[in-house]
Amino acid sequence: MQKERQYRNRRSFLKSAAIVAAGWFVNKTGQAEGQSSSMRPLFDGKTLDGWIQIQNSATSFSGNDIIDPAGLAKKLSDKSDPVSAFLSDLLDETGKTSLTTIATGTGDMKQARSGLAKNLTRIISSSSVYEAKRFQHIVLRPETQQPLKEPHGAELVHLNRLLLEDVFPQELSKTANNGWTVKDGLMASTGSGRGVIYTANDYSRFRLMFTMRHVSGDPDHQACVLLFCTRPQEGELPLDALAGIQFQVPRGGHWDYRPGHNNNGGTEFTLVTKSDYDPHQWSRVEILADASKGRAGMAVAQPPETKAVEVLDFADASAGKAGPIALQMHNAGLFDEYKDLLIDTNPTDELITVK
Repeated sequence: MQKERQYRNRRSFLKSAAIVAAGWFVNKTGQAEGQSSSMRPLFDGKTLDGWIQIQNSATSFSGNDIIDPAGLAKKLSDKSDPVSAFLSDLLDETGKTSLTTIATGTGDMKQARSGLAKNLTRIISSSSVYEAKRFQHIVLRPETQQPLKEPHGAELVHLNRLLLEDVFPQELSKTANNGWTVKDGLMASTGSGRGVIYTANDYSRFRLMFTMRHVSGDPDHQACVLLFCTRPQEGELPLDALAGIQFQVPRGGHWDYRPGHNNNGGTEFTLVTKSDYDPHQWSRVEILADASKGRAGMAVAQPPETKAVEVLDFADASAGKAGPIALQMHNAGLFDEYKDLLIDTNPTDELITVK
Protein backbone atom coordinates (compact mmCIF):
# COMPACT_ATOMS: atom_id res chain seq x y z
CA MET A 1 0.00 0.00 0.00
CA GLN A 2 1.44 3.29 -1.05
CA LYS A 3 1.33 5.74 1.81
CA GLU A 4 -0.37 9.03 1.10
CA ARG A 5 1.11 12.13 2.66
CA GLN A 6 -1.93 14.37 2.99
CA TYR A 7 -1.31 15.40 6.59
CA ARG A 8 2.31 16.29 5.97
CA ASN A 9 1.69 18.17 2.75
CA ARG A 10 -1.21 19.95 4.32
CA ARG A 11 -3.05 20.48 1.05
CA SER A 12 -4.57 17.21 0.01
CA PHE A 13 -6.38 15.28 2.79
CA LEU A 14 -9.64 16.09 1.01
CA LYS A 15 -9.36 19.95 0.89
CA SER A 16 -8.36 22.44 3.52
CA ALA A 17 -11.24 23.94 5.40
CA ALA A 18 -11.58 27.61 6.14
CA ILE A 19 -10.91 27.55 9.85
CA VAL A 20 -8.18 29.61 11.43
CA ALA A 21 -6.97 28.66 14.88
CA ALA A 22 -5.92 31.87 16.54
CA GLY A 23 -3.74 30.77 19.47
CA TRP A 24 -5.27 27.86 21.36
CA PHE A 25 -5.59 29.29 24.88
CA VAL A 26 -7.94 27.51 27.25
CA ASN A 27 -10.36 29.72 29.15
CA LYS A 28 -12.02 29.04 32.48
CA THR A 29 -14.91 27.16 30.86
CA GLY A 30 -12.50 24.56 29.46
CA GLN A 31 -13.08 25.61 25.84
CA ALA A 32 -10.15 26.72 23.73
CA GLU A 33 -10.35 30.23 22.32
CA GLY A 34 -10.83 30.24 18.57
CA GLN A 35 -12.02 26.63 18.43
CA SER A 36 -15.18 25.43 16.74
CA SER A 37 -18.25 25.31 18.97
CA SER A 38 -18.60 21.65 17.98
CA MET A 39 -15.80 20.77 20.41
CA ARG A 40 -17.18 19.22 23.57
CA PRO A 41 -15.50 18.12 26.80
CA LEU A 42 -14.54 14.52 27.50
CA PHE A 43 -13.50 15.28 31.08
CA ASP A 44 -15.24 17.65 33.49
CA GLY A 45 -12.29 18.13 35.85
CA LYS A 46 -14.28 16.68 38.74
CA THR A 47 -15.07 13.04 38.06
CA LEU A 48 -14.06 10.21 35.75
CA ASP A 49 -17.62 9.83 34.49
CA GLY A 50 -17.59 8.66 30.89
CA TRP A 51 -14.31 6.79 31.33
CA ILE A 52 -13.53 3.14 32.13
CA GLN A 53 -10.35 1.86 33.75
CA ILE A 54 -8.49 -1.39 33.16
CA GLN A 55 -5.48 -2.46 35.16
CA ASN A 56 -3.35 -5.16 33.52
CA SER A 57 -2.37 -6.34 36.98
CA ALA A 58 -6.00 -7.26 37.69
CA THR A 59 -5.78 -10.25 35.36
CA SER A 60 -2.08 -11.06 35.09
CA PHE A 61 1.24 -11.14 36.92
CA SER A 62 4.48 -9.44 35.96
CA GLY A 63 7.95 -10.11 37.29
CA ASN A 64 7.67 -6.96 39.40
CA ASP A 65 4.57 -8.39 41.11
CA ILE A 66 6.75 -11.05 42.72
CA ILE A 67 8.13 -8.98 45.57
CA ASP A 68 9.75 -11.87 47.45
CA PRO A 69 10.95 -14.29 44.75
CA ALA A 70 13.00 -16.42 47.14
CA GLY A 71 10.10 -16.81 49.57
CA LEU A 72 7.66 -17.75 46.82
CA ALA A 73 10.10 -20.14 45.16
CA LYS A 74 10.70 -21.95 48.46
CA LYS A 75 6.98 -22.40 49.15
CA LEU A 76 6.34 -23.72 45.66
CA SER A 77 9.39 -26.00 45.68
CA ASP A 78 8.57 -27.37 49.14
CA LYS A 79 4.83 -27.60 48.36
CA SER A 80 4.42 -26.16 51.82
CA ASP A 81 0.61 -25.88 51.63
CA PRO A 82 -2.17 -27.23 49.38
CA VAL A 83 -2.21 -24.14 47.14
CA SER A 84 1.57 -24.14 46.74
CA ALA A 85 1.44 -27.83 45.83
CA PHE A 86 -1.37 -27.18 43.34
CA LEU A 87 0.60 -24.39 41.63
CA SER A 88 3.88 -26.31 41.68
CA ASP A 89 2.31 -29.26 39.86
CA LEU A 90 1.06 -26.92 37.09
CA LEU A 91 4.39 -25.25 36.34
CA ASP A 92 5.85 -25.88 32.89
CA GLU A 93 9.55 -26.39 32.24
CA THR A 94 10.19 -22.64 32.16
CA GLY A 95 8.47 -22.27 35.51
CA LYS A 96 10.45 -25.12 37.08
CA THR A 97 13.70 -23.68 35.72
CA SER A 98 12.75 -20.31 37.16
CA LEU A 99 12.24 -21.84 40.59
CA THR A 100 15.69 -23.43 40.46
CA THR A 101 17.32 -20.18 39.34
CA ILE A 102 15.66 -18.20 42.12
CA ALA A 103 16.34 -20.85 44.78
CA THR A 104 20.04 -21.10 43.92
CA GLY A 105 20.51 -17.37 43.34
CA THR A 106 22.40 -18.04 40.11
CA GLY A 107 21.53 -17.06 36.58
CA ASP A 108 19.31 -14.29 35.24
CA MET A 109 17.02 -13.38 38.14
CA LYS A 110 14.93 -10.93 36.11
CA GLN A 111 14.26 -13.59 33.51
CA ALA A 112 13.44 -16.10 36.23
CA ARG A 113 10.90 -13.78 37.86
CA SER A 114 9.36 -13.13 34.46
CA GLY A 115 9.17 -16.84 33.70
CA LEU A 116 7.50 -17.58 37.02
CA ALA A 117 5.09 -14.65 36.55
CA LYS A 118 4.08 -15.94 33.10
CA ASN A 119 3.36 -19.32 34.63
CA LEU A 120 1.16 -17.78 37.32
CA THR A 121 -0.68 -15.75 34.66
CA ARG A 122 -1.28 -18.89 32.60
CA ILE A 123 -2.61 -20.74 35.64
CA ILE A 124 -5.04 -18.03 36.77
CA SER A 125 -6.25 -17.60 33.17
CA SER A 126 -7.15 -21.26 32.63
CA SER A 127 -9.73 -22.20 35.28
CA SER A 128 -10.70 -21.54 38.86
CA VAL A 129 -7.95 -22.09 41.41
CA TYR A 130 -10.46 -22.17 44.25
CA GLU A 131 -11.46 -25.33 45.98
CA ALA A 132 -12.87 -25.22 49.51
CA LYS A 133 -10.53 -27.86 50.91
CA ARG A 134 -7.50 -26.32 49.19
CA PHE A 135 -8.23 -22.91 50.76
CA GLN A 136 -9.65 -24.03 54.10
CA HIS A 137 -6.75 -22.57 56.12
CA ILE A 138 -6.37 -19.36 54.08
CA VAL A 139 -7.74 -16.10 55.48
CA LEU A 140 -9.54 -14.38 52.61
CA ARG A 141 -10.19 -10.66 52.32
CA PRO A 142 -13.85 -9.53 52.01
CA GLU A 143 -13.28 -8.46 48.39
CA THR A 144 -12.00 -11.97 47.63
CA GLN A 145 -14.90 -13.75 49.30
CA GLN A 146 -17.62 -11.65 47.68
CA PRO A 147 -17.45 -13.03 44.12
CA LEU A 148 -16.67 -16.67 44.97
CA LYS A 149 -19.96 -18.08 43.66
CA GLU A 150 -19.85 -18.31 39.87
CA PRO A 151 -17.46 -15.80 38.27
CA HIS A 152 -16.40 -16.27 34.67
CA GLY A 153 -14.20 -14.68 32.06
CA ALA A 154 -12.23 -11.67 33.24
CA GLU A 155 -13.98 -11.76 36.62
CA LEU A 156 -12.73 -15.29 37.21
CA VAL A 157 -9.15 -14.42 36.28
CA HIS A 158 -9.26 -11.37 38.56
CA LEU A 159 -10.65 -13.51 41.41
CA ASN A 160 -7.89 -16.08 40.88
CA ARG A 161 -5.29 -13.35 41.21
CA LEU A 162 -6.91 -12.05 44.43
CA LEU A 163 -6.92 -15.57 45.84
CA LEU A 164 -3.20 -16.02 45.19
CA GLU A 165 -2.52 -12.63 46.77
CA ASP A 166 -4.29 -13.87 49.91
CA VAL A 167 -2.27 -17.10 49.92
CA PHE A 168 1.05 -15.28 49.42
CA PRO A 169 0.60 -11.86 51.09
CA GLN A 170 4.34 -11.35 51.61
CA GLU A 171 5.45 -12.71 48.27
CA LEU A 172 3.01 -11.12 45.78
CA SER A 173 2.02 -7.48 45.43
CA LYS A 174 -1.62 -6.44 45.74
CA THR A 175 -3.64 -5.42 42.70
CA ALA A 176 -4.19 -1.68 42.52
CA ASN A 177 -7.84 -0.63 42.42
CA ASN A 178 -7.34 2.47 40.31
CA GLY A 179 -4.68 3.56 37.88
CA TRP A 180 -6.22 6.99 37.33
CA THR A 181 -7.78 9.62 39.55
CA VAL A 182 -8.91 13.24 39.56
CA LYS A 183 -6.38 15.51 41.21
CA ASP A 184 -6.75 19.31 41.40
CA GLY A 185 -8.97 19.30 38.32
CA LEU A 186 -6.58 17.06 36.37
CA MET A 187 -6.92 13.48 35.15
CA ALA A 188 -3.80 11.92 36.67
CA SER A 189 -2.20 8.48 36.58
CA THR A 190 -1.37 7.03 39.98
CA GLY A 191 1.73 5.07 39.00
CA SER A 192 0.10 1.86 40.23
CA GLY A 193 0.78 -0.28 37.18
CA ARG A 194 0.31 -0.89 33.47
CA GLY A 195 -3.19 -0.22 32.24
CA VAL A 196 -5.51 2.16 30.42
CA ILE A 197 -8.41 4.49 30.96
CA TYR A 198 -10.70 4.65 27.95
CA THR A 199 -13.84 6.42 26.81
CA ALA A 200 -17.25 4.88 27.39
CA ASN A 201 -18.17 5.87 23.82
CA ASP A 202 -16.67 4.80 20.52
CA TYR A 203 -15.31 7.28 17.97
CA SER A 204 -14.51 6.95 14.29
CA ARG A 205 -13.66 10.36 12.84
CA PHE A 206 -12.63 13.01 15.35
CA ARG A 207 -10.37 15.81 16.44
CA LEU A 208 -9.04 15.33 19.97
CA MET A 209 -7.52 18.24 21.90
CA PHE A 210 -5.91 18.12 25.33
CA THR A 211 -3.21 19.64 27.51
CA MET A 212 -0.77 17.30 29.20
CA ARG A 213 2.52 16.87 30.97
CA HIS A 214 4.61 13.92 32.09
CA VAL A 215 5.42 14.46 35.76
CA SER A 216 7.84 11.62 36.43
CA GLY A 217 8.57 7.96 35.86
CA ASP A 218 10.57 5.21 37.54
CA PRO A 219 11.17 3.40 35.27
CA ASP A 220 10.44 6.17 32.82
CA HIS A 221 8.32 6.17 29.66
CA GLN A 222 6.53 8.82 27.64
CA ALA A 223 2.84 9.51 28.18
CA CYS A 224 0.71 7.59 25.66
CA VAL A 225 -2.59 7.97 23.80
CA LEU A 226 -4.22 4.98 22.06
CA LEU A 227 -6.35 5.24 18.90
CA PHE A 228 -8.46 2.75 16.94
CA CYS A 229 -8.84 0.60 20.06
CA THR A 230 -10.73 -2.66 20.54
CA ARG A 231 -13.39 -2.38 23.22
CA PRO A 232 -13.41 -5.33 25.65
CA GLN A 233 -16.60 -7.36 25.55
CA GLU A 234 -18.35 -8.19 28.79
CA GLY A 235 -16.60 -11.04 30.56
CA GLU A 236 -13.70 -11.15 28.11
CA LEU A 237 -10.10 -10.37 28.94
CA PRO A 238 -9.08 -7.06 27.36
CA LEU A 239 -6.32 -7.04 24.78
CA ASP A 240 -3.11 -5.40 25.95
CA ALA A 241 -3.34 -1.64 25.34
CA LEU A 242 -6.74 -2.42 23.76
CA ALA A 243 -4.82 -3.48 20.62
CA GLY A 244 -4.62 0.20 19.71
CA ILE A 245 -2.26 2.45 17.81
CA GLN A 246 -0.07 4.30 20.30
CA PHE A 247 0.96 7.95 19.94
CA GLN A 248 3.52 9.02 22.55
CA VAL A 249 3.07 12.64 23.58
CA PRO A 250 4.58 15.11 23.14
CA ARG A 251 7.63 13.84 21.23
CA GLY A 252 5.98 11.46 18.79
CA GLY A 253 7.19 8.00 19.72
CA HIS A 254 4.80 5.23 18.70
CA TRP A 255 3.81 1.56 18.89
CA ASP A 256 1.39 -0.76 17.11
CA TYR A 257 -0.39 -3.06 19.59
CA ARG A 258 -2.55 -4.89 17.05
CA PRO A 259 -2.45 -8.70 17.27
CA GLY A 260 0.26 -9.95 14.94
CA HIS A 261 2.11 -6.63 15.16
CA ASN A 262 3.15 -5.52 18.68
CA ASN A 263 6.06 -3.48 17.35
CA ASN A 264 7.00 0.13 16.71
CA GLY A 265 5.65 -0.08 13.19
CA GLY A 266 7.16 0.55 9.80
CA THR A 267 6.28 2.97 7.04
CA GLU A 268 2.79 3.47 8.44
CA PHE A 269 4.34 5.80 11.02
CA THR A 270 6.13 8.98 9.95
CA LEU A 271 7.93 11.22 12.42
CA VAL A 272 7.23 14.50 10.63
CA THR A 273 9.22 16.67 13.02
CA LYS A 274 11.91 15.46 15.40
CA SER A 275 11.15 17.61 18.40
CA ASP A 276 13.05 18.46 21.55
CA TYR A 277 9.91 19.11 23.59
CA ASP A 278 10.35 18.78 27.33
CA PRO A 279 7.73 16.18 28.36
CA HIS A 280 7.70 17.59 31.90
CA GLN A 281 6.34 20.93 30.65
CA TRP A 282 2.71 21.49 29.66
CA SER A 283 1.93 20.84 25.99
CA ARG A 284 -1.24 21.36 24.00
CA VAL A 285 -1.89 18.38 21.72
CA GLU A 286 -4.18 17.99 18.72
CA ILE A 287 -4.88 14.57 17.21
CA LEU A 288 -6.94 14.27 14.02
CA ALA A 289 -8.12 10.73 13.20
CA ASP A 290 -10.28 9.03 10.59
CA ALA A 291 -10.95 5.33 11.18
CA SER A 292 -12.47 4.88 7.71
CA LYS A 293 -9.04 5.61 6.23
CA GLY A 294 -6.86 4.32 9.08
CA ARG A 295 -5.24 7.74 9.30
CA ALA A 296 -4.19 9.96 12.18
CA GLY A 297 -1.93 12.95 12.67
CA MET A 298 -0.65 14.75 15.75
CA ALA A 299 0.44 18.34 16.33
CA VAL A 300 1.98 19.71 19.53
CA ALA A 301 2.34 23.23 20.92
CA GLN A 302 4.79 23.90 23.74
CA PRO A 303 4.12 26.19 25.50
CA PRO A 304 0.40 25.49 24.96
CA GLU A 305 -0.39 29.03 23.75
CA THR A 306 2.13 28.92 20.90
CA LYS A 307 1.65 27.72 17.33
CA ALA A 308 1.69 23.94 17.08
CA VAL A 309 4.05 21.84 14.99
CA GLU A 310 3.02 18.61 13.30
CA VAL A 311 4.96 15.78 14.92
CA LEU A 312 3.58 12.41 13.87
CA ASP A 313 1.57 10.81 11.04
CA PHE A 314 0.00 7.37 10.86
CA ALA A 315 -1.58 5.75 7.79
CA ASP A 316 -2.71 2.14 7.48
CA ALA A 317 -6.21 1.45 6.19
CA SER A 318 -6.24 -1.99 7.84
CA ALA A 319 -5.75 -0.41 11.28
CA GLY A 320 -8.73 1.92 11.15
CA LYS A 321 -11.70 0.97 13.29
CA ALA A 322 -14.30 2.77 15.34
CA GLY A 323 -13.56 2.31 19.01
CA PRO A 324 -12.73 4.01 22.29
CA ILE A 325 -9.93 6.51 22.80
CA ALA A 326 -7.58 5.59 25.63
CA LEU A 327 -4.84 7.06 27.77
CA GLN A 328 -2.20 4.50 28.65
CA MET A 329 -0.01 4.11 31.69
CA HIS A 330 2.74 2.06 30.07
CA ASN A 331 4.21 0.71 33.31
CA ALA A 332 4.17 1.13 37.05
CA GLY A 333 5.82 4.24 38.40
CA LEU A 334 4.51 6.66 35.75
CA PHE A 335 2.78 9.89 36.66
CA ASP A 336 1.07 11.83 33.86
CA GLU A 337 -1.49 14.63 34.00
CA TYR A 338 -4.16 15.67 31.49
CA LYS A 339 -6.64 18.51 31.36
CA ASP A 340 -8.99 20.29 28.93
CA LEU A 341 -9.78 17.12 26.97
CA LEU A 342 -12.10 18.11 24.11
CA ILE A 343 -13.44 16.27 21.08
CA ASP A 344 -15.05 17.23 17.77
CA THR A 345 -16.76 14.33 15.99
CA ASN A 346 -17.32 16.26 12.78
CA PRO A 347 -13.92 17.85 12.19
CA THR A 348 -12.48 19.54 9.15
CA ASP A 349 -9.82 17.53 7.40
CA GLU A 350 -6.70 19.27 8.59
CA LEU A 351 -4.68 19.89 11.70
CA ILE A 352 -5.75 23.37 12.65
CA THR A 353 -3.40 24.27 15.50
CA VAL A 354 -0.42 24.45 13.13
CA LYS A 355 -1.82 27.60 11.46
